[in-house]
Amino acid sequence: MTRLVMFSAKPYDRRGFGAAAEGRDLDLEFLEARLDIHTVSLAARATAVCAFVNDDLSEPVLHALADGGTWIVALRCAGFNNVDVAAAHRLGITVVRVPSYSPNAVAEHTIALMLALNRHIHRAHNRVRDGNFALDGLVGFDMAGKTAAVIGTGKIGVIVARLLWHLRCDVIAVDPYRDDHLLELGVRYVDLDEALSRAHIVTLNCPLTDATRHLIDADAVERMRHGVMLVNTGRGALVDTAAVLTGLKSGQIGSLALDVYEEEGDLFFEDRSDEIIDDDVFARLLTFPNVLITAHQAFLTREALAAIAETTVDSVVTVAGGSESPNAVPSQP
Repeated sequence: MTRLVMFSAKPYDRRGFGAAAEGRDLDLEFLEARLDIHTVSLAARATAVCAFVNDDLSEPVLHALADGGTWIVALRCAGFNNVDVAAAHRLGITVVRVPSYSPNAVAEHTIALMLALNRHIHRAHNRVRDGNFALDGLVGFDMAGKTAAVIGTGKIGVIVARLLWHLRCDVIAVDPYRDDHLLELGVRYVDLDEALSRAHIVTLNCPLTDATRHLIDADAVERMRHGVMLVNTGRGALVDTAAVLTGLKSGQIGSLALDVYEEEGDLFFEDRSDEIIDDDVFARLLTFPNVLITAHQAFLTREALAAIAETTVDSVVTVAGGSESPNAVPSQP
């Protein structure tokens, strides 16, 4: 029987993976601990480990996994920027991921953030609970007719663009690969400079690579339309948070919605309500009334969780059985 150790496991992971593993030749072990050099020994003699976005799969951790007999790393997410893929292949470790689980989930959350931020839903909710029914400070804008720039039109970005089109936005897009359906809708592909200078709303839906790290930096903020709404549901490091803070203080960025944060590894997915958050940058973000943050929950729907579990279990069983998985990450992605 194949032993699969799941790190960073939450109750919803236990339910989804437990159901997906029923009747399969798989021995599941759930650990709340994150995978790093200090916890990797917990996977000793396991055929496979399952990791999430903030688990550490750098070369030293991969070496320790290989030394302990692990030769499959299963990522229950689409991104693999936290994995040293080249090192994994040198060590004979197969890396599999979930390339597409529910792009609708992330796309819908992206739109939800835009709508909530624009109409100050988070502030209005708190006011009403406190018995404050004043409307001052809650003025939004009609999204219809506004220019929305979708940075990255992969599986998620395409849906975001279509939803914005249905909201009657003037949608422009940035991506080296053009989507035919979006072109048919009238979406125009432009370069990043034009997108930033024209858009009232900028949404980041691209993967994190060397080319996109800090895509939104101080220079990009300066090139944006004054008062822009910036939304990031991609990866935290797409944004230089210090530069965005400066933009918020100057008013260059009119509002900000984040579901990801570049230093989220020390914060997200845990209950820290009884702790003092010692991340000064994050604490500063929380002081702005025009900032809305969710803790990397865009993927969190029943349908997405079920798809993630099924795809991951299928990949592990397939690879452990000696076959190739279509979800394997190539040595040079």
